Amino acid sequence: MEDTAAQRAAEALLAEHKSGTRFKALAGLSSMADAYDIQDKYVPLLRAAHGAAVGYKVGLTSKAMQSFCGIDHPIAGVVLARRVHQSGASVRRADYGRLGLEFEIAVRMKSDMPDSANTPTAVAAFVDGVAAGIEIVDDRAADYGNLDVKSLVADNSWNAGIVLAPFVANWPELEPVLGKAAQNGLAVGEGYGRDILGHPFNSVAWLNAQLASRGGALRKGDIVMTGSVMKTVFPAEPAHFKFEMPGLGSVEVKVT
Repeated sequence: MEDTAAQRAAEALLAEHKSGTRFKALAGLSSMADAYDIQDKYVPLLRAAHGAAVGYKVGLTSKAMQSFCGIDHPIAGVVLARRVHQSGASVRRADYGRLGLEFEIAVRMKSDMPDSANTPTAVAAFVDGVAAGIEIVDDRAADYGNLDVKSLVADNSWNAGIVLAPFVANWPELEPVLGKAAQNGLAVGEGYGRDILGHPFNSVAWLNAQLASRGGALRKGDIVMTGSVMKTVFPAEPAHFKFEMPGLGSVEVKVT
């Protein structure tokens, strides 16, 4: 997409967020490349309020989420510094068009990652920590029955923050790890590490390839949210959420 058109679309997105406009399809998006062109212009507009880029989110990595959104491949967005929260954080529903929570495995990069690292074993050499995490998404009350995924990607793939447990350097086998999410102590969903593209590190490899296709790469210190093991939860009232994964700790967030 031409730079000026992408910039105009990015500025329109920013205005929609500020005015509380419901999510709607953007005009003129003919390809996923166009969507990432807009995202590349939109993210810098967010930095004044939310800080520098510190990592990425990968979305739609489980069959449950792909079916929910009607798409058969992952998507990516950028995580900004002031949107990174530690376990126990509080967030306000009023600060979002519609707040959603996704329950994930987070990864922190030990060193820059080459294109050649495209298997879980190869990726592991470039990872220094893994943790349970919760992604905060803002879908702005999107209509999932008529969802334009290209517009979702342009809108930074809806990332509005992340909440992290402490990273562990000695993580267990990730495919069989069962994560369980609870709301006020009652189960709301669960999923295995293998539900994330067969292995969470496959998500990291997919992201690195996506970044490479646009001239980038994963770098030392980057955080990667690898995708939700279950469907998004949309809190309708104040509540406490906890997500536990054996060997990866637990992460909690309070929604007010």
